[in-house]
Formats: sequence, structure tokens, C-alpha cells
Amino acid sequence: MKITALKRIQTDAPAPMRGTDAQDHAVGAAPAWRKRLPLLVAASGALLLVLVFLWLIRAWSASEHTVAADRLRIATVTRGPFVRDVAAQGTVIAAVSPTLFATAPGTISYVVRAGDTVEKGQVLGNLDSPALRNEFDRERASLDGLTAALARQEIEIRRQILSSQQQADLARVQIQAAERELKRAQSAWDQRVISERDYRGAIDDVSTAKLNYEHARDTAALERDSLNLDLRTRRLERDRQALVVANLKRQVDELDVRSPVAGMVANLAQAERAKIAENAALLTVVDLTAFEIEFQVAETYAREIKSGMTAEITLDGRKHAGTVTAISPEVRNNQVTGRVQFSGEQPPGLRQNQRAAVRIVLDERTDVLKFAVRTPVELGGASIAEIEVVGGLNAGDRIVISDTRDFADAPELLIAD
Repeated sequence: MKITALKRIQTDAPAPMRGTDAQDHAVGAAPAWRKRLPLLVAASGALLLVLVFLWLIRAWSASEHTVAADRLRIATVTRGPFVRDVAAQGTVIAAVSPTLFATAPGTISYVVRAGDTVEKGQVLGNLDSPALRNEFDRERASLDGLTAALARQEIEIRRQILSSQQQADLARVQIQAAERELKRAQSAWDQRVISERDYRGAIDDVSTAKLNYEHARDTAALERDSLNLDLRTRRLERDRQALVVANLKRQVDELDVRSPVAGMVANLAQAERAKIAENAALLTVVDLTAFEIEFQVAETYAREIKSGMTAEITLDGRKHAGTVTAISPEVRNNQVTGRVQFSGEQPPGLRQNQRAAVRIVLDERTDVLKFAVRTPVELGGASIAEIEVVGGLNAGDRIVISDTRDFADAPELLIAD
């Protein structure tokens, strides 16, 4: 039964239904690259990103640092005149500021105070020195004694000279008397009323009188020379003592301390009524009519700065022409001190120790390549605002002049806009 039923089922199966096969037609297979197009696009984008990243890495590694452009200063290399100079800070000082010292030990009394305006020759104080005054009185008494002795010596010398001259005159008179006797003897001898012995004696008397006169004359001359020499010696002793007294008188006069210039009292070095030693500083006077600028520069410029160089002085924002007057040969703390004076009229209202800026021209050149500050190229001379370029740059080049120490002195920087 089962088999029969199975057969029936097979015999009685319905006819197959009509499909859509007749409506379809065969189409060719799609290309393979279209299937890989999205993959290629993604790969290309990734490669581009990798290349950009590699370029950035290379730029960063080559420049070592990247810095924004607004953080840098850019300078342009130009060609033109070049002035090599050096700048320094200075202070206004008085060109004439004498300090007065004590001429002797004593007690000082001032009649002025610091800041007082004084005139030349005005008394500023008095130094009481009893020791100096006693010495002056003693030496002056000695001078008076020598002067009196010299006067007595002059009188004695004149007396001795007169005495010697008298002896010479007497000898000359004896010659005249002997000659008269000789005439009488000659007359008597001619008449043979005297002996020849008497006649010869009269002749000898004349010769003796002449000889005595010559000796008296020469002795008087020698004695006069000797007495004049003694008088000269006494005069020299008196003059030497006079110099001692004059020097002491000068010291006594200087006990009244007077101002050597017209100006202002800068300071009092001693307390009122203080006992001081000889050569101790008393006070300083500043001449307000002559000021200079004292400046200090690095010792590397010492060899190049010379007296007579042109300088520019800036005071209270105003510039004044100046000239270097001195440069010290001594170096202290790697600094050299110099002085600059005003070339023209001194500006009014200057004050001691007022701050000033000094610019000294060391060298001037024309037609050189230059830029503002140092850069790692071959350089020539340098000034305050410019540097000469010897090689490595051309006119029109733009260079970085900012301080690159914050970037570890990198030789290259990547500048980002």
C-alpha cells in the first residue's frame, strides 16, 4: 500500500510552473580594479600622510628647533657707510676738583659747610698749629740775628779795607818823601858836599819806599778780596735762613685754608675741632665751570681708544659733541677708565655724578656690507648698531638677528608662519 500510494503520488504530480529564465540574458564579469578602487584610494592617502610626516620629521631633524616667525627679528643686509664705535656709561665729574691738605699738625675749624658756594681765595677754615707758629718765630729770630751779624760784618770789612788802604797810601807818601830826599842828595853829591855813602843811601830809600808801597797795595787788594768773600758767605747764610723763614711763613699763612678755585665745597674730610696730622685731607672744592665725563669700557677696547678721538655725549636725551682727553693705562675688574670733555659749550645745569652715555667713534668706512648685530658669517668691524659683512652674505639678504641662545644656538631654525 505504501508502494502504491507512492506511485500515485508520482503519477498525480502537477506540471512544472513557467519561470523568468526567458527574460534574462548573459552579461560579462566586472573588472578587478573596480573592486580594488576603494583600497587604492585609502592606500594613496595613507602614503601621502606618511610622506608629509616624513618631510616634517626631516625638517625638524635638520633645523633642530622650530620657532614662530613673530618671535624673531629679521634684518636685511645693506651696503653703505659704516661707523665702528663703542658705547659706555659714564658719570659727570668736575675736571678741576682740588683737595686741600693740612700743612702742619693742629686743630681744624671750618667756616663753611658742604654744598656752600665759594669764591677763589675765600677762607674756608682755620688750622690752629702752635708748633708751626713757634718754629716760625724761632727761625725768624735767627734770621734777625744773622741780618744784624751781616750788618756788623759789613762795617768791620769796610774798616779793615780802609785800614789797608791807609797803609798803602802811607807807603806812597813815603815814596814821595824819599824822592825829595834823593833830589837834595843828588844836588849835594853834585857839589860834593856829602859823601857817596849818603848819596847811595838816599837812592836806596827811594827803592825801599816804592817796594813798601807795592806790598801795601797788593796786601790791601788781597785783604779786600778776603773780606768780600767773608761778607758773601755771611750773606748766603742770611739768605738761606730767609728762605727757611719764607717757607714757614707760607705754611703759617696756609693755616687759613683758602679756596684755590671758584666753585662749591664738595665735602669736609674732618670733624669740627678735630686734631689732625700733617698732610691730612681737609676738604674738596669742585669747580662748577668745568665738567668732564668719566667712562669705563671693556679692556679689549683700551688699545683702540686714543686721546683726541671724537665722542658723543648723551645727557637727558640730548646729544653733545665731545673729545676723548685721557684713557687710563690701568685695568681694574676688566675695565679701563677714560675721560671725555665737551668740544663746544658746556651744557648748563650739570651736576656731580650725573649719569651720561658716551659713544666713541673708533673707525669710519664707506661702501661695506653691514647688518644690525652679529651672525655666524665672516664679519669685519662692529659698531653699536651695525656690523660689517666681509663674506657669506649679499646685499638684500634677510637674516635672523634675534638671540638664539634659547634655542641652544642651533645653526638652523624652522620658522613657522
